[in-house]
Amino acid sequence: MNRLALFMPIILFLVLSVILLLGLDKNPTDLPSALVGKPFPVFNLPSLDSENGLLNQQDISGEAALVNVWATWCYACRIEHGMLNELASSGVKIIGLNYKDNQQDAMRWLELRGDPYVFSVFDAQGSLGIDLGVYGAPETFLLDADGVIRFRRVGVIDERVWADEFKPLYEQLKATSE
Repeated sequence: MNRLALFMPIILFLVLSVILLLGLDKNPTDLPSALVGKPFPVFNLPSLDSENGLLNQQDISGEAALVNVWATWCYACRIEHGMLNELASSGVKIIGLNYKDNQQDAMRWLELRGDPYVFSVFDAQGSLGIDLGVYGAPETFLLDADGVIRFRRVGVIDERVWADEFKPLYEQLKATSE
């Protein structure tokens, strides 16, 4: 019994080492979403610019699109915004979800930095964000033409992320909706 007690710290160390080694190949930005493969949540919220009145999930369906969660208080959104403008100018349909923000600040942000969005849903209370399981901003959802969520990304979209994670699936979804 005494010998087992002597080896217990080594055994515990080996077990913990194996567990930690198994976690090394995991991507910490991969946050599984229970909504992938399911329709975009039902919502009825105002347009950020108030020109489009109330918006709902039918307004985001009809063709493949990105839904980008953003806010003026989000530093990473500033980093991502230039890429979103490039994508929009190349024909990618992007819908904004302005999350827990001030409406006037958000409008000013788009005036200063450019507006890559077909329209932005104004989610002042964060209710749609909660339904989507949003952790923060930026987050981006890829929808098919039927409004079904096909992919989710937490974090900034840059050239590499677009090319590796979004573009192939976006082009496939766009081709099937035409």
